Amino acid sequence: MQIQVKMLREGARLPHLATAGAAACDLYALLEEPVTLQPGERKPIPTGIAIALPDASAVAVVCARSGLALKRGLGLANGIGVIDSDYRGELFVALINNDDKPQVIENGERIGQLMILPVIAAQYVVAEELDETARGAGGFGSTGTK
Repeated sequence: MQIQVKMLREGARLPHLATAGAAACDLYALLEEPVTLQPGERKPIPTGIAIALPDASAVAVVCARSGLALKRGLGLANGIGVIDSDYRGELFVALINNDDKPQVIENGERIGQLMILPVIAAQYVVAEELDETARGAGGFGSTGTK
């Protein structure tokens, strides 16, 4: 699948697969000056690109970079970012600093990963009863920890 990418400002970089087996492309910060995130602070970090998905059968998902999370405490403020097929604005990565020290984001730094996934357009209908399963209504932690 080809994804059209519009470079919105000078210095913007195409999403890039780091290895042949990578499932997601790196996204790069496009900053005029470094951005400091204080502990617990959230900020949208611009990428300088916009994308066009071909139709509603696909969604672009922004995921965290595991190295940033483990080494620096930086994660996505919203868990994952969902980019709908009809969005044509600039992509931002909403970062949160979960560390106890300020973290500086530099221009050109890899700040997230972009993954394209298929979409199943579900139709929701009211049901009087749901089918029975072994788990039933068991929720958080109901299957144990080991």
